[in-house]
Amino acid sequence: MYRGHAEDVLRSGHFRRYRGKVQLILTSPPFPLNRKKRYGNLQGENFRTWLAEFAPAFRSLLKPSGSIVLEMGNAWEPGEPVMSTLALRALLSFLANGNLNLCQQFVCFNKARLPSPAQWVTVERIRVKDSFTHIWWMSPSVRPKANNRHVLVEYSKAMRRLLAIGKYNHGPRPSEHSVGRTSFLKDNGGAIPSNVLTVANTISNDEYVEYCKKTNLVPHPSRMSREIPDFFIRFLTDPGDLVLDPFAGSNTTGAVAEELSRRWIAIEANGAYARGSRGRFR
Repeated sequence: MYRGHAEDVLRSGHFRRYRGKVQLILTSPPFPLNRKKRYGNLQGENFRTWLAEFAPAFRSLLKPSGSIVLEMGNAWEPGEPVMSTLALRALLSFLANGNLNLCQQFVCFNKARLPSPAQWVTVERIRVKDSFTHIWWMSPSVRPKANNRHVLVEYSKAMRRLLAIGKYNHGPRPSEHSVGRTSFLKDNGGAIPSNVLTVANTISNDEYVEYCKKTNLVPHPSRMSREIPDFFIRFLTDPGDLVLDPFAGSNTTGAVAEELSRRWIAIEANGAYARGSRGRFR
C-alpha cells in the first residue's frame, strides 16, 4: 500500500515499474456527494475534470488485455429533488480521455440501504430511496481478459429440476426466439450471473472494525462491499495477476485480491485509513 494522493503517487518514480503490468484497476472514487465526507469528495465540474485526468494514467498501467472497473454512485442537484447527470458526464469524459471501450454496465443493488436523499424520501415523501450504484467496466481492448465460468451462480430449483427430468418445452417462444431440444439440458456447473449484483453491506462489527477500535482508529465511513471485488477479480483476472485500487480506503480490494491469490497494489491518501486496513490482513 502506498500512502498519498493517487494523482501524486501515480506520477512518482515508484510507479514506473508497474506500467503495462496491471491486469485490473478496480476502485470506487469519492462520489460527488452534496454533503462533504471525511474522506474528501469533489463536487460538480471539479469532479468530472478530476476523474477524467486519471484515465490516461490508468491506461498506461494496464496490460493490453486489462480492465478498469469503476463504481460510481448517483448524484442529485443541490437543494432540488432532481437527479444530476454529473456521474454520466464524468464517465463519458473518462472514456474519451483514456480512449477506452465501455465493455458493460453493472448495477450494484443494496437492498438494505437507508432511505436517501432523506429530504425528498423521508421528509417530503416525493421520491423513493436511491438503493443502487453504477459499476462501469472499461478496457482499451474490445476483448479484454474475462471468463464468466469463474463467476457462475447456483442453479435455481426450477433449473435443477429441468436437468433432472432431462426434457422441457422446446420450440418457438412469443419473443420469436426458438429454443432447441437440448439448449438447456447441459449441466455447466452453475448459471451465468446477470449484471445486477445484490449486496447487503450491513456488516458493522467485522474484524476490520474491531481492529480499528483496538487501535483507536476511525473506520472508513464508506467501505466497499466484499462482493464487488470478489466478483470482478474472479471474472477478469487469474491467480498471480496484478490488481490496483488507487482510492483504496480500507483496502477491501487488496484483502480480497490476496485471498484469491492475486498480487495487489493500493493507494490511500488518509494515513489513518491506511493503518486501519492492516486489520484486514491479520
